[in-house]
Amino acid sequence: MLRYCLITFIEIYIVIIEILEEPFDPWAWAKGCQPGERTCRHDVGATSLFIGTMRDFNEGDEVQSMVLEHYPEMTGKHLHDIAEQAMRKWQLVDLAIAHRVGEIFPGDSIVCVVVWSSHRKEAYEANRMIMEALKSTVPFWKKEKLASGSRWVEKNTEGF
Repeated sequence: MLRYCLITFIEIYIVIIEILEEPFDPWAWAKGCQPGERTCRHDVGATSLFIGTMRDFNEGDEVQSMVLEHYPEMTGKHLHDIAEQAMRKWQLVDLAIAHRVGEIFPGDSIVCVVVWSSHRKEAYEANRMIMEALKSTVPFWKKEKLASGSRWVEKNTEGF
């Protein structure tokens, strides 16, 4: 099982970044990352959680599965840079990002982004920025398996 895990301290914040090759339960994963679960901090007033799952269609075709490829060091650095931008822009308590790689099937969770803040505005805005930056800048390569063969995904769906 491949598991890339980066836990860093940006100033006084904890950032958890995991790249997982096996299916995961995003709800349990997020709960395990929750600041109150691992520290005695109680300054969290808002939690914003985004879970992305694999669809069974893309570009008008039925998709049977997808393989997500990456270079661990490059991908980890991009995710860390995005997390650092969010921590510096908003007043956050902590944040966590989990992303799947390997073979993924429709309904599987692909990504989980959790942001903890004292206030909802910062939590919502930071979570949205992290997800949009992740989708548009982090180097993941997707190969979809269709009934008629396979193809590389050339671009992600538009965000903002």
